[in-house]
Amino acid sequence: MSAAPAPEAPAPEVSEAAHDGARLAVRDGVAWVVIDRPHVLNAVDGPTTARLNEIWAQIEADRSLRAVVITGAGERAFCVGADMSAAGVDKTGLEYWADLDPNGFGGLSLRATLDIPVIARVNGYALGGGMEMVLGADIVVAAEGAQFGLTEPRVGRLALDGGIHQLVRRVPYTQAMSLLLTGRKAKAAEMAAMGLVNEVVPAAELDAAVERWLDMIRACAPTSVRAVKQMVSRTAHLSAAEARAMRLPALMEALDSKDSAEGVLAFQEKRAPVWPGN
Repeated sequence: MSAAPAPEAPAPEVSEAAHDGARLAVRDGVAWVVIDRPHVLNAVDGPTTARLNEIWAQIEADRSLRAVVITGAGERAFCVGADMSAAGVDKTGLEYWADLDPNGFGGLSLRATLDIPVIARVNGYALGGGMEMVLGADIVVAAEGAQFGLTEPRVGRLALDGGIHQLVRRVPYTQAMSLLLTGRKAKAAEMAAMGLVNEVVPAAELDAAVERWLDMIRACAPTSVRAVKQMVSRTAHLSAAEARAMRLPALMEALDSKDSAEGVLAFQEKRAPVWPGN
């Protein structure tokens, strides 16, 4: 199978042109979401946020999708957060806090209703809200030159879209605070050492690395993957015993699925499974 497309690659099976700062393309059961504002390092403004929320809703409604890859257009940046030159950024802190998207930055960083894996393809700077979107992903693949940071304190702001609260839950306290209290940027290798990045590769190998992760996801039963994602995202506040007792929709579907029967049959027949997806 060929490597997954970079944002400027040939058109996939289904695609949408750039629209209001973000675009969606679908190929081989994978949704590619591209923040498409390279002239401002893919900083997100109001129309881009609205478009991203439309895209996430569209993805959630499409049962044929197996995974999502989110990235930024161009080679310099994944996303550097909110567009500080856009209208509305001069709101007071309280006004900004009152208008926060319940799904988090870019409609992703705190989203709990997306039941397929999200891979962040980090091709450059992931700062502020861009870092928060990375924290909303399940798997992170980064180019060697990528840099990460919750830089809001350096402009008198706060990482209120999940950055502060998620980071201290993902890494040791002192590691999280070393970023949160300084607003500094950290290289991809340091983020991998912290456990926030799964794989760091040269920029030229970024798409091949993403495709490897996609292949591993595709090798699993779609209903099982959906169940895992839903069980993790919706039971994080519970004890393990309490979480196991939850009869979540995706779990019940997976237990009684054609995928489950096919997996056993394929094992018995010593062949690769052909997943029905239901």
